[in-house]
Amino acid sequence: MTRIDFYVLENNHIQAQTQLACRLADKAYSKQHQIYIHTNTQQDSEQLDQFMWVYQDRSFLPHCLYDTAESAETPILIGHGHDPEHTTDVLINLADEVPTFCSRFERIIELVTGDETTRQKARDRYKYYRDRGYTIETHKLSG
Repeated sequence: MTRIDFYVLENNHIQAQTQLACRLADKAYSKQHQIYIHTNTQQDSEQLDQFMWVYQDRSFLPHCLYDTAESAETPILIGHGHDPEHTTDVLINLADEVPTFCSRFERIIELVTGDETTRQKARDRYKYYRDRGYTIETHKLSG
């Protein structure tokens, strides 16, 4: 069954969420997992794509936008509004809603920042997963 992890950040800046998403993608990639990062909009996907190019000087995260020619060979995909054609191991959900295709993933990572609007949407996603019997872990992160 799919495992769900909620990472709750005290910091309410989108930059903190973006950095954590990259850090978790880097960790999953180092364990040879396929990763799909789901965003709210095309603009969000493009911004994350740009950030991943400069995320760290000492490492490279092989990634691309989902709907590009390279997506079939790339271990980290970024997209929105897409139902990935192939099953991947890890879904990092940066969107406000639970993706309809979430059950295909072995692990789902939900990132929650400190502002109340975002936290309420995360609570709704938490309830969705809980009501369907998923195993959920919560990790509170400071900083």
